[in-house]
Amino acid sequence: MKKRILRIAAETFPIAGAFRIARGAKTQAHVIRVEIEEDGAVGRGECVPYGRYGETIESVTAAIAGLGEAVAAGLTAESLQSSLPPGAARNALDCALWDLEAKISGIPVWRRAGLPMPVPFLTAYTISLASPAEMAASARECARPLLKLKLGEPAHDAARLDAIADAVPQCRLIVDANEGWSLDDLERLMPALLAARVELIEQPLPATRDSVLDQFRSQVPLCADESVHGLETLDIVARRYGYVNVKLDKTGGFTEALALTRAARARGLKVMLGCMVSTSLAMAPAALLAPLADVIDLDGPLLLSEDRTPRLNYRGATVDPPSPELWG
Repeated sequence: MKKRILRIAAETFPIAGAFRIARGAKTQAHVIRVEIEEDGAVGRGECVPYGRYGETIESVTAAIAGLGEAVAAGLTAESLQSSLPPGAARNALDCALWDLEAKISGIPVWRRAGLPMPVPFLTAYTISLASPAEMAASARECARPLLKLKLGEPAHDAARLDAIADAVPQCRLIVDANEGWSLDDLERLMPALLAARVELIEQPLPATRDSVLDQFRSQVPLCADESVHGLETLDIVARRYGYVNVKLDKTGGFTEALALTRAARARGLKVMLGCMVSTSLAMAPAALLAPLADVIDLDGPLLLSEDRTPRLNYRGATVDPPSPELWG
């Protein structure tokens, strides 16, 4: 095997306006791009270090660089799974390895992974946390078929739901509380959620306190996000949630995301594909899982004021599959 060259670059992309959730706001997306080159072929991956799990640009970069010799010696996606824990660093490397193999072999990732041929799909569009009037105005302005509402301030969330439902009665709504509610909040907000025709509630309670959901029967389906990571979390999650949010930065790459998606479906759970605020390079691997998903939220590039090139083709709320030049 020819020696492989590993390249790591920290990059910043401006967000259009600000992206605000219950845990805070940001105006820039900080990502890490990884390239692995072999004999002129280049495989690429992108990750977003997530402070919620103690990750930083520096720590993730160091973890990736620490496998430089292993990459040069021919590290595979399979052996990578035991070389790094789930998280952003493994995600970028894993995706770069899948992409490199596709570039070398000429066989697309979807075929090697045993997935259906990718086709265009509908993505949700995220409305950042703001005042009820501001969120209603944002929803009215974009008016995409499926909107994801960032909530998590329970004293004001019912007013937000009412305002948005009135502003865009034609839109389907899902909400993400980002661990910002208690069980009492969830029960108190249920009438407003039902009145707004909300179809899905993502991570209403903190992951460390969601055991109370074992005995709770929600009138709106619940989706685990921070509560689900890899295969080892599925047994507990299946008792509390009807959906799991599969994000490559949580699972640690395409390899585990594919396995988690298939295992969740085998357990009767529905699948939501999620993302961090990042570029088309981060979305592309997840996009290949779209045929296995029930809800897709891959709008990261739409939240940026500029994307990288090549990029995914967004036609309103419809996303075309990634081109070979972008990934896979």
